[in-house]
Amino acid sequence: MKQFLLTPSAGKHLIAKALIVHPAIQNALKSGTLVIVAGTTNGYLAEEILNNLNIKGFSRQRFFRGITLPPDKTITNQGRLADESQFPGDIIISKNTWQKGKTIEDVADTLTKGDVIVKGANAIDLVHKQAALLIGHPKAGTAGLALPAVFGRRVKLIVAAGLEKRITGDLHRIALKINECDTEGYRFMPLPGELFTELEAFKLLCGVDAELIAAGGVNGAEGACWIAVSGSIDQEQAAKKIYTKIANESSFTL
Repeated sequence: MKQFLLTPSAGKHLIAKALIVHPAIQNALKSGTLVIVAGTTNGYLAEEILNNLNIKGFSRQRFFRGITLPPDKTITNQGRLADESQFPGDIIISKNTWQKGKTIEDVADTLTKGDVIVKGANAIDLVHKQAALLIGHPKAGTAGLALPAVFGRRVKLIVAAGLEKRITGDLHRIALKINECDTEGYRFMPLPGELFTELEAFKLLCGVDAELIAAGGVNGAEGACWIAVSGSIDQEQAAKKIYTKIANESSFTL
């Protein structure tokens, strides 16, 4: 067994490196449409995929909509930056071509079985492998656009989220409580997709079993997670090699 310390930014990079070899994403790139909804974790995925396709012109610097920042930072009450002029749109790739400037709103109604949507989350339940999203938009934002394709046309939804977003409790029970008509603040939506965290990333990339064993830190390690991986000697060495490449990923900055 080996133990690795992953900061949130290193975790995002690890998730991205694994998702680019995810069978559903590979199939969508070959014969369908891949929609990467803007988000900080998904920015790493978009960067990896576009680099593999040798497509230039993407920056993950503003590749998000709602985000969580410290209370002293400039942000609206819906988690949005005061200035969103640099938002590049989502990443839509069809037949290895980036439909630059488009968003999920432009393509949601055309998605069909075999296509894939990758979206982030704000809360994850590791026990049941489920995820949920904070909602600030009156029509449920990008989730409201994605779900008709998921339920109506069997489009696959992959929820990419780091372990720092883990919570305890039943997500559906929390949604009932948060979404009561007499409450204030965000709404809360459980998502029906395949949850993909750092644990699934290590498994897909190396074949190891990965387990969260501890968490926390300071001085740049806030939100960090200790992960134990176990497998054959070759599998553990492969995990160590991958970890070494992403361990010192810089913290996300605006």
